[in-house]
Amino acid sequence: MSDWTPKLNPAVDLRRLPLNAEEGFVLSRLDGHTREKDLPALTGFPPEKLRDILARLVSQGALLPGTEAAGAVNTVRQPVSPPAVTRAEEPRAPSVDASDLEPLPEAEASDGSNGSDDEAGPADDVPEAVLGDYRKLFETRLHALPEDQRVALAHGAEDPELSALCFDPVPAVIKAVLENSRVGLAHARLIARHHRNPVGLEALVARAAFASDTGVRRFLVRNPQLPVALFRRLWAMRRLMEHHKLTVDRDVPEQTRRTARELLRQRFSTGPSEEKVELILNTEGRALGALVGMPVDGKTTSLLCGRTYRSPMLVQNIARWSAAPPALIAHLLKQELVRRQPQLRMMLARHPNAPADAKRA
Repeated sequence: MSDWTPKLNPAVDLRRLPLNAEEGFVLSRLDGHTREKDLPALTGFPPEKLRDILARLVSQGALLPGTEAAGAVNTVRQPVSPPAVTRAEEPRAPSVDASDLEPLPEAEASDGSNGSDDEAGPADDVPEAVLGDYRKLFETRLHALPEDQRVALAHGAEDPELSALCFDPVPAVIKAVLENSRVGLAHARLIARHHRNPVGLEALVARAAFASDTGVRRFLVRNPQLPVALFRRLWAMRRLMEHHKLTVDRDVPEQTRRTARELLRQRFSTGPSEEKVELILNTEGRALGALVGMPVDGKTTSLLCGRTYRSPMLVQNIARWSAAPPALIAHLLKQELVRRQPQLRMMLARHPNAPADAKRA
């Protein structure tokens, strides 16, 4: 499978599409940053079946088409001659079992800086020069107006004045901007990025269409004035990987990162086993450092024990995890990687949950 990252099409109302159960399930697992090749382990579908489901979703408009997806859509929409089928299938990677897929190092590449970025697209960020023009317009022409005049102006303003008013620090003006019939996602992202009053941010999130936008959420979590209660309401049920990425994103304020760590631990104790496995594997066990003393259920242990391990970093981090289940330690001791590397075998043998015979050896 390819490196294509399936992303939801924000211009399409998914509720109006004739989706079957499989397509709806796959859509529910997409977060905008998980690549196609990593989805079999997340959904449980074989790679070929998942490729067909994604192609149908692109053809229906539920997903944004990408370069890698175009070929798959064509195979669904129109028949091709036998030679064309042969040529199309030549570069396709051989099918592999989902249990043999290993986490890719790139999955952790964002830990240092941009962990919460959902790659929402070029519309997320307004060029700095344009931002400077909007800010200058507000500071030189609009800021001097009385508050009631700015509120009245915001109700019927057009760009560039409407965008300039997104820099207003007064919540009443922001509420008026949000009531303007011309307001759109670009304005919502400006407010999420630059407004510094919790009351104005509450008004922004009250609009469901804005609260669900990837760019708005990305800027909200980087806003130092985002209230803890509002963050919890927005992110309480997000996937474990999203919580983890916030905890390691240096662009996120410390208060929000601290709350994200608390939510990560809460969600890890109650979340689906598949998400726990995804978190451990895709971070090569680095996320376990924030999960000290957090045990896993039997299903999670079974999923972890059903894999072949080829990453020394992942094995080391599991060996340092005090809550690693005994069955997983025993499974790791049988891996070829561990047999070839005495230091890994020694680390596992010293684990409190290691089998007695391994400790004696």
